[in-house]
Amino acid sequence: MSSVPQSVIKHKVGLLNLATELGNVSRACKVMGFSRDTFYRYQSAVEAGGVDALIDANRKKPNCVFRST
Repeated sequence: MSSVPQSVIKHKVGLLNLATELGNVSRACKVMGFSRDTFYRYQSAVEAGGVDALIDANRKKPNCVFRST
């Protein structure tokens, strides 16, 4: 695993951990600069597939279709 996904995962797990420590999702999201919707997406991903589910492996590649006229 490269360092970029690991650093992304650290921020996402950090948000989940901060919410647990504070006992307040709204405050944790405000401190970290995330929306509550994002928090709950991360939380459900971790519950479904563990921490590895937080990797953005399913990003779409740009659609580079050229059409001739």
